[in-house]
Amino acid sequence: MVDPSTPSPHRSAPAQAGLAANRQPVQRWHQRRAYAALDLGTNNCRLLIAKPEGDGFVVVDAFSRIVRLGEGLSANGRLSDAAIERAIAALKICADKLKRRHVTLARSVATEACRQAANGQDFIDRVYNETGIALDIISAEEEARLAVIGCHTLLEPGDGQALIFDIGGGSTELVLVDTLESAPKILDWQSAPWGVVSLTESEPDIADNAPARLAAYARMKARVTESFAPFAARLPAEKLPDIRLLGTSGTVTTLASLYLKLSSYDRSAIDGLIVPTQAMRAISTELSAMSVADRENQPCIGHERADLVVAGCAILEAITDIWPAERLGVADRGIREGILRLLMARDGDKR
Repeated sequence: MVDPSTPSPHRSAPAQAGLAANRQPVQRWHQRRAYAALDLGTNNCRLLIAKPEGDGFVVVDAFSRIVRLGEGLSANGRLSDAAIERAIAALKICADKLKRRHVTLARSVATEACRQAANGQDFIDRVYNETGIALDIISAEEEARLAVIGCHTLLEPGDGQALIFDIGGGSTELVLVDTLESAPKILDWQSAPWGVVSLTESEPDIADNAPARLAAYARMKARVTESFAPFAARLPAEKLPDIRLLGTSGTVTTLASLYLKLSSYDRSAIDGLIVPTQAMRAISTELSAMSVADRENQPCIGHERADLVVAGCAILEAITDIWPAERLGVADRGIREGILRLLMARDGDKR
């Protein structure tokens, strides 16, 4: 069991799902409407259905499944038949939920795997024909923006610049923001071509001893560090003492669960948690030396994440190398929440 000796965690202030700039009186017609956001990533398919409440929203249904759409993409340049079938099976469940919940306005997006794949558009067309879901392949820039909109309210209070990151399956988005205004201002951003799936596949051979596994981990960190170099060079040379760091991804929520020694995942305990960065680095190093079988036995990792979590750890450590904040904020929210907020704000303005 991972058991780092670390200080107690802290909670961030309660956060509402809604940009202050978009807060408006919510009319009764607006409250009755159901909105949906679907995010088909390189690794996961996630759906969120919600209704407006106050200046935020209340979730009425959700769905998440690991589909590994980008499995083998880095080697073949195409989405595999098996990956496509897994994704479409998950999307059919999403389509059923959209109908049963009488969703009136939805947006469905696809990210890095579909951006890269030679057959990405063919896959999008097939999804529409078989499920009725119209996926929009969004740019890396929009992906980063939506993640910020979805989770920035969980940033610790402070005047210094903050770095928000999203570790995906096929890419990692880094966004430098200024929070002096009510809504964060994006100062700089980068999308790096490494996510938990693509980075895992860069080390295909499973090492059979801890030193070899640590060596593979070091190589993964080096690849990510190299890809972050242009962004790192643009960061302030002298970091302010109150710099903040916020991560939204399965990697950070999984490591936070291990930090709290949870026996099973609990979103209410994780979303908004603030932990010492060094604690997360210690857990990352410990996991990187474990075998896949040992990682499977860790609570909140299991079979589906055991082979991917180490790549996420390498990405996280590379991020904390270039942005050495003392504490790390953990968000179990991101693109879907950003989409919902924009849909509701736009619909409210229009009406």
